[in-house]
Amino acid sequence: MATAALKLSPYSDLQPQCQRFQTEFKPTKAQPFISSKTHLLPRRKLRRYSFKCCLPSSSSSTNSVTPTQYFSFLDEPFRGNRVLSNEELEKLKALESFVYIQRLESGSLWVRVMRAEEMDLTVGLLALSFAESMFMSLQYEALLRFFVKQYLMERRASMPHAVTLVGFYREEGGKRGEELAGTVEVCFDKRGANVSPPTPTAPKNSPYICNMTVTKELRRRGIGWHLLKASEELISRMTSSKEVYLHCRMIDEAPFNMYIKAGYNVIQTDSIFILLTLQRRKHLMCKKLPVSSSFSESDMSESGEELLS
Repeated sequence: MATAALKLSPYSDLQPQCQRFQTEFKPTKAQPFISSKTHLLPRRKLRRYSFKCCLPSSSSSTNSVTPTQYFSFLDEPFRGNRVLSNEELEKLKALESFVYIQRLESGSLWVRVMRAEEMDLTVGLLALSFAESMFMSLQYEALLRFFVKQYLMERRASMPHAVTLVGFYREEGGKRGEELAGTVEVCFDKRGANVSPPTPTAPKNSPYICNMTVTKELRRRGIGWHLLKASEELISRMTSSKEVYLHCRMIDEAPFNMYIKAGYNVIQTDSIFILLTLQRRKHLMCKKLPVSSSFSESDMSESGEELLS
């Protein structure tokens, strides 16, 4: 397949806490484990996407997953013809069954790996957020969708070394059903790392969280916080590396405070000369995850009591 280079700049930082889309394109069921904006789509579909899933009832303190929630990533077209090793197959099964459910003050959040039929929906959310952060006119949205979809297709082909998570939200007592609330990308190792990472550069063989965004109408409900927590939980399941990295633009005060609260520390900051390239200055932040191989009920109750951003 022919190759193509994609660089979205100068301000390709997704809101509220996301990084640049900058890359080069090269054309049995497992038991689940649970922890506690092609074609231009109408904008209303981005806010009111119906998705049937088993969210916990208002009186239930336990989470359950029905067999209908199983999904095979081996059967979708984005995987290509790459032969997976036994270890990769086991990790793919783990991704298929990963679920993070959290009750918020205003409703419930359900985070899992993005499925093939949800790609256009996720592309729409990212394109709108990307246009917002770059102060671009919505007339460029269709073009942004094209580039973002190419990016997501390439990244999806790298599973299980990298993955895109999506969060669905249901308002307490609401009649709208589930709607897309946010998305985040997680890279687990060197094979899943972006070929053109933003600066300051994180270690390619360490887990990396990026491209996080929350639907505008649903911000300030704690959804960003739990997308971050879901990413950390998945990392702890998928890799033995405990150092997690991410970038945060210096102008994004609220995300920065959230990362600090979550235990991330600034280890390096872009030089002021990065402004000459028409890019925003960024912090490279790192957190060491606790040494734990399981997610206990006490962990779930503690996360539910956290102050939400």
